[in-house]
Amino acid sequence: MEDDTMRKMTMLIAAAAATALATPAMAGSPDGKIQVKVLGTAVLPDGEIDSVKYIDGGLAGTFADLGVSSVDAKANDNVVPTLAVEYFFNKTFSLETICCFTQHHVNGDADLAGTELVDHVLILPATLTLKAHLDTGTMFKPYIGAGPAWFIVFDEKPGATARDLGVDRVKMSNTLGLALQGGVDVPLGDSGFGVSLDAKKYFIKPTAKFYAEDVKVLETKHNLDPWVLSAGVSYRF
Repeated sequence: MEDDTMRKMTMLIAAAAATALATPAMAGSPDGKIQVKVLGTAVLPDGEIDSVKYIDGGLAGTFADLGVSSVDAKANDNVVPTLAVEYFFNKTFSLETICCFTQHHVNGDADLAGTELVDHVLILPATLTLKAHLDTGTMFKPYIGAGPAWFIVFDEKPGATARDLGVDRVKMSNTLGLALQGGVDVPLGDSGFGVSLDAKKYFIKPTAKFYAEDVKVLETKHNLDPWVLSAGVSYRF
């Protein structure tokens, strides 16, 4: 089911990107007001446990019996397609938003190494950045940016180890955070087409709540804080 969902989302993003590039609203120009980017994106999260906000006495006893004293977690990396749309106010400032979904699982670390905590997390990283572009007098157009990010979480499920401990539901919070951005656009002549390299660092601290028969047994706060690295093609018009 998860693979089918990701395939459908990938196809939708690819179709939207193809439409945007194939049917521009006006002739391409390296100085146009709107830029659309189709990117391949590596999402490299951390996921470490920042704090254990609550633990049920029974679960704490189980951990003690197993010799678990240091708990931590790590989220896996993923590569996804991304669509970015940018509006230029002038040559220096622009506003950009992105569209993508990224899927992850969270495994234990430290004394929990080898355990499976969250089996499936689908995230929409809604991001809006204000960017400042530097005119170098060359074909290379570097930029920096910053703005808010709202991570919306869908369809998370307990991992195998969590289920073995009686957990039947897990809920991760939708979380507001900050994104810092840097990159470079390289126009390819005067056609409006170009190539782009982009890096974002997010600062996001979601919470995860684990339930057994609707009773909360564990609540943890995580430093998700992913690096998001992208490369692809652009069209400006």
